[in-house]
Amino acid sequence: MREAVVSAARFISTRAQEPIGLGDVADHVGYSPFHLARTFERELGLPPGQFLTAHRFQRAKQLLLRTDERIIDICNEVGFSAVGTFTTRFATAVGITPVQFRRLPDMLTGSPPRPVSVPGPDDAGGTVVGTVRLTPAALTVLGPNPAVYVGLFPKRAARGYPVSGTLLAEPGDFLLTGVPPGTYWVLSSALPSSADALGQLIPGRSVLGACPRAVRVSAEAPVHQRDVTLDVAADWSQPVVVALPALASAGARERRRR
Repeated sequence: MREAVVSAARFISTRAQEPIGLGDVADHVGYSPFHLARTFERELGLPPGQFLTAHRFQRAKQLLLRTDERIIDICNEVGFSAVGTFTTRFATAVGITPVQFRRLPDMLTGSPPRPVSVPGPDDAGGTVVGTVRLTPAALTVLGPNPAVYVGLFPKRAARGYPVSGTLLAEPGDFLLTGVPPGTYWVLSSALPSSADALGQLIPGRSVLGACPRAVRVSAEAPVHQRDVTLDVAADWSQPVVVALPALASAGARERRRR
């Protein structure tokens, strides 16, 4: 069944700008829509519709930074019919609006990402510790001293802002604090520290990692350890749509608070 899910993911990623639906994907792999949707989410962490939207937003990010197209034209080009819906869903997934994302390169030039640890909202909350490692293939893609982002998310998808997050100056140990009771996933991504703002916002190759086990924080179990290994992601993989460099930029964080 894993092969069918990969085939479905590849089908979605290569046709994200087309008006495809779950039925089209199910027909492609020869499964019922219900069975495919359930298995797809179990294997990849999110349903096919959200996987499709993530690829559409990734394309929108590329158009926002590499072209001067109007927001409404980008909205239509990536498969949305209403610019209001596109803007709202983009902001929820990426963390900022399309207009703000387009301005990020200039902001990051003046306030580049720096190693930082951003605790969660619960001062008396739980803690997640662990170690991030990169495969030799990932290190080859990233070059020396990669910037490693680690975040705690409520789903197995890096969408919006993490509950608690950190930017490491290099692979190694991480600490996430202030975590409210609940179930979370440790997700990580690495970017080349030598890349410019454009290269960090829309990298050519994705280096990703996720702990296969969820974290269940409670008063009885406030401390957990989860290690993560990052590797070069397949071309069909779910993209990291959240604007990671903005999370570690003092200027971007201050603007978000305002």
